[in-house]
Amino acid sequence: MKLDSLSNRVLITGINGFTGVHLEQYLLAQGFDVYGTVIGETDNNKHFKCDITNKSEVYDVMQSVKPDYVIHIAAISFVGESNASLIYDVNVMGSENILEALVEHKIKVKKVILASSATVYGNQGQKVLDESMCPKPVNHYGISKLSMEHMATNYFDKLNIIITRPFNYTGVGQASHFLIPKIVGHYKDGKREIELGNIHVAREFNDVKFVVEVYHKLLLSSSDSTIVNLSSNNPIKLLEVIELMNQLAGYKIEIKVNPLFVRENEIDSLSGSTTKLKKIIEIDNHYSLKDTLMDMYAK
Repeated sequence: MKLDSLSNRVLITGINGFTGVHLEQYLLAQGFDVYGTVIGETDNNKHFKCDITNKSEVYDVMQSVKPDYVIHIAAISFVGESNASLIYDVNVMGSENILEALVEHKIKVKKVILASSATVYGNQGQKVLDESMCPKPVNHYGISKLSMEHMATNYFDKLNIIITRPFNYTGVGQASHFLIPKIVGHYKDGKREIELGNIHVAREFNDVKFVVEVYHKLLLSSSDSTIVNLSSNNPIKLLEVIELMNQLAGYKIEIKVNPLFVRENEIDSLSGSTTKLKKIIEIDNHYSLKDTLMDMYAK
């Protein structure tokens, strides 16, 4: 689809975060006029210092940019974050500030994408999770994202909002406290052993490049306000990640199972249904796990 040069202004919240960096590069290559919010100081004239929990700062950015599209990915995204109040302030109230600013200033935004999380599902006892299931989050992060979803549905009649529930994804630039960067980092540092939980479970380990391509397609889709998985339905065993890294690094790491990392009644395979997503856009996950790991190991 060819973009109208006068209506391709997109605002990405958290543009200097892991996903935001990849998303900005991709959308620029697609011809978008890209702006973003960052939490600290910046010398990029298209990046705005903005604490999304500060309503006036959010309103100022919206007035300055007047975006045609908004992709809201700024969040406290680490499940292990100990400050529960911060999680809710950013993930719920910050998101409301963004939607309220768009409505109050009557900004004619074509599409708003809000990043929720697959953690809203909690423990369903099923291998493939779909959007018809009743969410049962089990931690503050998941609960905050579900609260954000409930809040955002109140704006469905005012704004065209697609709420995505991304499943696990990774890639170059992801923080080292996440699982795959932790594993890759051990090999890059030449460590001979690693502590993990159950290595026989299978989960989605999608490439961030797949994720940003889906965001792009959702922006241009004809879909009305809805909630949809951002998934590939391609579960991969953690043991396979280790085996691929053994090959790439040229040595075999010793795995020590830490009981603290093993969850009770953990389901052996978990992935997201793509049925609804495929009704909205065409998806093509052409990124192999090996390629993703090679990219991360080479950086």
